[in-house]
Amino acid sequence: MTQTTRRPTRQRRAVAEALATSPEFHSAQQLHAHLQREGTKIGLATVYRALQAMSDDGDVDVVRTDDGESLYRSCSTGHHHHLVCRGCGRAVEIEGPAVERWATRVSDEHGFVDVEHTVEIFGTCQDCAD
Repeated sequence: MTQTTRRPTRQRRAVAEALATSPEFHSAQQLHAHLQREGTKIGLATVYRALQAMSDDGDVDVVRTDDGESLYRSCSTGHHHHLVCRGCGRAVEIEGPAVERWATRVSDEHGFVDVEHTVEIFGTCQDCAD
């Protein structure tokens, strides 16, 4: 990931602040609705652009649902994976040393370098299962 310096626009700050208030993953539409309820004047396309820029800069985590929708949340530092509830969107950051070893072994076997990967595990949390 390459860190770039982008001008911190009012809209990007508003999106970042909305994400910072919740540990769950949210869609761009959910964030847009939240910002509208809070009185922030921002268009949905602007929310999408801000999220894409934040993703490119490594400031947000992005997971894709089974139907291909992108969900976003504030990013912690360091390489990690996610366990995400399909019901409520709650996410738990997990480390996967076995996955890391496997990715290294497979890429080495096939002569690949500069390899990146993501692992997202979707399920139902205990609260949603009850």
